[in-house]
Amino acid sequence: MSQPALPRDLPLVPNVPDGTSLKLIGLGGVGGIVARYLAMFLASLDRDIRLVLIDGDAFEPSNATRMFFSAAGNKAQVVRDELAPRFADSQLAIVAIPSYAEAGNLDTLLHDGDTVILAVDNHASRKLVADYCATRLHNVCLISGGNDGVGKDASGRTLRGTYGNCQIHLRRDGEDVSPSLTRYHPEIQSPADHLPSEQSCTELVASVPQLLFANLMAASAILNAFWLHACGALHYGELAFDIADALMRPVFPLPPAPLDT
Repeated sequence: MSQPALPRDLPLVPNVPDGTSLKLIGLGGVGGIVARYLAMFLASLDRDIRLVLIDGDAFEPSNATRMFFSAAGNKAQVVRDELAPRFADSQLAIVAIPSYAEAGNLDTLLHDGDTVILAVDNHASRKLVADYCATRLHNVCLISGGNDGVGKDASGRTLRGTYGNCQIHLRRDGEDVSPSLTRYHPEIQSPADHLPSEQSCTELVASVPQLLFANLMAASAILNAFWLHACGALHYGELAFDIADALMRPVFPLPPAPLDT
């Protein structure tokens, strides 16, 4: 599928109005990076913005080789406690919710008009949030990014850990502007894994490890997509990358954004 080039003189000025609420689900290897750079960007806008960090998992000492964190404990609370003092003089409010995203709490976590960023490592969570946004929210920007792990996945397929993607599902006034997360991804539509709250201790310990540098690429893809969306210049519904092949390319061109965005 060919991708139209953006005009080189396109003004890239972010429009993140007062009252904007961003929900970041997952504060692990990818989400922890997203949280730090996203907080810096949002604070620089000098506007009344709310960044909500959502994760029921905890940092442990064994995570130190692939994640940044200042203390052991719940991931959302640890990252909030680290970032809040740094941006105390800004208008950015940082909130921690120490819970997994589950069917029973999505009504309280996600609301119409939100920007939702998914930085989780399982397809079951992606499908849960994707289905909710696609059926319950009329206006939402859902950005989901991640990468393959190293070793065998749940289906037995051997992964090298260098490939990943970033998907963007936009809905305006109840209509899809870009494909849902499940439309072209059967692995998300019919996940072979389980929600983190449903996994056994054995499953959690046996999770497929990820490359630190692939995590960095996934986080960068998420942040870039959000920035382009804020500038009204997002022109793709998915981005694929492979750090081993020096590849990053957009997929699914989007129609031009309305002039009033």
